[in-house]
Amino acid sequence: MNLSGKRIILTGAAGGIGYRLALLLASKGARLALVERNAQRLAEICAEINQSGGNAVAIELDMTSEGAADKVVAATLQSLGGIDIVINNAGIMDFTLYDRQSPERIAQVINVNVIAPMLLVRAVLPHLLAQNSGRIVNIGSAFGSIGFAHFAAYCTSKFAMRGFSESLRRELVDSQVGVTYVSPRAAKTALNDEITTQMLVETKTNMDEPDYVAEQIVRSIEQEAKEYFIGQPESFFARLNGMFPRLVDGGLLKNTRIARKYACQKNNPSTTPRSSR
Repeated sequence: MNLSGKRIILTGAAGGIGYRLALLLASKGARLALVERNAQRLAEICAEINQSGGNAVAIELDMTSEGAADKVVAATLQSLGGIDIVINNAGIMDFTLYDRQSPERIAQVINVNVIAPMLLVRAVLPHLLAQNSGRIVNIGSAFGSIGFAHFAAYCTSKFAMRGFSESLRRELVDSQVGVTYVSPRAAKTALNDEITTQMLVETKTNMDEPDYVAEQIVRSIEQEAKEYFIGQPESFFARLNGMFPRLVDGGLLKNTRIARKYACQKNNPSTTPRSSR
């Protein structure tokens, strides 16, 4: 797929990966509708892109607010004249003991990471089907293929997005609307707070630079991939977990015990969401 001239909705545009992704898409000639809660940062990113000769418009919005999906679609149609691609990148994550995670925060993780992107796709889909072209891109995680201890709500949300992507792709098989599910591994972004980062370092977890992840996401879109897993050996273990989960249980045991030490240091997480990527 040639991205030049493509009209793209990108959520979570102010995050570490979202920002790099916006710049890269703009450099390829895409026209962007950037969605983010942080109005000041969003304005800065749009100004940077537009001053460099790109085309980006800001949509300041909390995607979990009532009617948000329809508002994003309406604003994009008004500003860009159409929609070719939607990239669901926004998300939040907690690293915590599950019994310390409040019911309100659990619901928030599911709303931000699952419900909001599903509703955005539902709002965009009629326009893509009417023109019989387009692509839905859902940014998942290695945590959507392997359940990691102390990330229970986050893993649940990413497993859900992988299942949603797979189901929708099969539903749209007789159309020209494609679905891409991208599975990054851990990345060096603000999604990981200090304690989480310390845990990832001690467990020798691979962490990619945001620029690299953004490049891989763009590559998955250009290749019109159905599923795109970033990084080894994580991709291998994701597939192994699907076939032999008990084997992976044992393989993760040492790191699970290390992670618990760090998880016990944390208090109940804030109810204020962060952009994950």
